[in-house]
Amino acid sequence: MTIVDNAVYVKGRRTANPASLEETYEVLRERQGMAWIGLYRPEVAELRSVAQEFDLHHLSVEDAIAAHQRPKLDRYGTTLFAVLRPARYLDAVEKVEFGELHVFVGPDFVVTVRHAEAPDLVRVRQRLEERPALLALGPEAVLYAIFDEVVDEYEPVVMGLENDIDEIEDQLFDGDPAVSRRIYELSREVIELQRATHPLIPMLEALQHGFDKYEVGLELQRSLRDVHDHAIRIVDRVDSFRSLLQNALTVQTALIAQRQNEETRLLTEASLVQNEEVKKISSWAAILFAPTLVGTVYGMNFDHMPELHWLLGYPLALSLMLAMSVTLYTVFKRRGWL
Repeated sequence: MTIVDNAVYVKGRRTANPASLEETYEVLRERQGMAWIGLYRPEVAELRSVAQEFDLHHLSVEDAIAAHQRPKLDRYGTTLFAVLRPARYLDAVEKVEFGELHVFVGPDFVVTVRHAEAPDLVRVRQRLEERPALLALGPEAVLYAIFDEVVDEYEPVVMGLENDIDEIEDQLFDGDPAVSRRIYELSREVIELQRATHPLIPMLEALQHGFDKYEVGLELQRSLRDVHDHAIRIVDRVDSFRSLLQNALTVQTALIAQRQNEETRLLTEASLVQNEEVKKISSWAAILFAPTLVGTVYGMNFDHMPELHWLLGYPLALSLMLAMSVTLYTVFKRRGWL
């Protein structure tokens, strides 16, 4: 459904619910009120029709058709064109979903073009219709109310991100290996939120600078200043999230380095212990090898071995085995191998 809501207001009250854009144009010309047309992902032909009826600038129409625009506020003659990037926090997947809203505001019309679910313009329309005196102030009242809704909808997004960052702090010291990826994903969402919220400040300031020139009512001036203050608070909090995530990434890097150093230390200690054991084993192997070698030689019983016929040959062989073993033991002991 392309046309979400379509109405003509006279003195702040809904007087007609046209079934088509053509009927809206006709009723508006008859009653000299204000038309508020809400479109959701409209067809190009519908936008062309609106542009032709209200004499919208072709550049703004092309932006609305192409979408994927950055937040901005442009004035083309008597028409204001605003691009907003609303957002909403999806609790189920712990992600931030960004939308895009284009608003055309003229002397007697407001045209909103949404390319996502957010913001909830139905709520904006209902709230304004409950206050006919405010809605009677004209299209500027609708524009300010839309700004107010977009800024208000950032609040749960900020709270959701704040909760995610608190969880990251717990994950950091629990050694969760997935925390680095989550920090990266959150950083991207925060950067995207900064891109959506930072332009709001100069946009709202530009509207305030036009109060006197366009004779904006006092009530609307107060409303816009309140929105401006709220937007500044949102921007400040989002900026603080960027710093917190950068600090978290620094801490994560330090913790990883610390764990790697600890692992290296443990491996080094294990290697040293292993070396000591190898030394001991090697030392005892050498000690045992010496008498074995002597015994093996004499165990061959060659005829041409004079020692075999000596009276002291057997004691001499045993003494040689013992002397070699004691000598090796003494050497290894002094070197600390045993």
